[in-house]
Amino acid sequence: MPEKVHQGRAVKRLREILHVKQDVLADALNISQQSVSLLETKETIEPEQLELIAKTLKVPVDAIKNFNEDAAVNYINTFHDNSVSHVIGNYGTYNFNPIDKWLEALDENKKLSAALLKEKDEKIALLEKMLAEKKK
Repeated sequence: MPEKVHQGRAVKRLREILHVKQDVLADALNISQQSVSLLETKETIEPEQLELIAKTLKVPVDAIKNFNEDAAVNYINTFHDNSVSHVIGNYGTYNFNPIDKWLEALDENKKLSAALLKEKDEKIALLEKMLAEKKK
């Protein structure tokens, strides 16, 4: 029978492999850093919390339940895109160009301004028409 995995230690090890600090994980889970520390001492973690942790670290729940150091490192190096930092903190690189985002925002502002001007022109035309009819 396989050895039972200490889930708290598995979470700690995965967190360390992914270079995620306790306070960053705590923020993502909406708990204190001390709670994360306590959680990492638990042999068994509640299924709902385990699922949330796995989702936050972007690993399968089974990676925690059946933790194996070599397999975890292999999985992370092979399949993990290291984008966990984008989700749970500013600890990593971003996959977007801020200038592109700024240009997109400018373009969106232009479209919105054009739509507002068109609407204003339509209202003016309608008011002029109503005024002309009232003068008759």
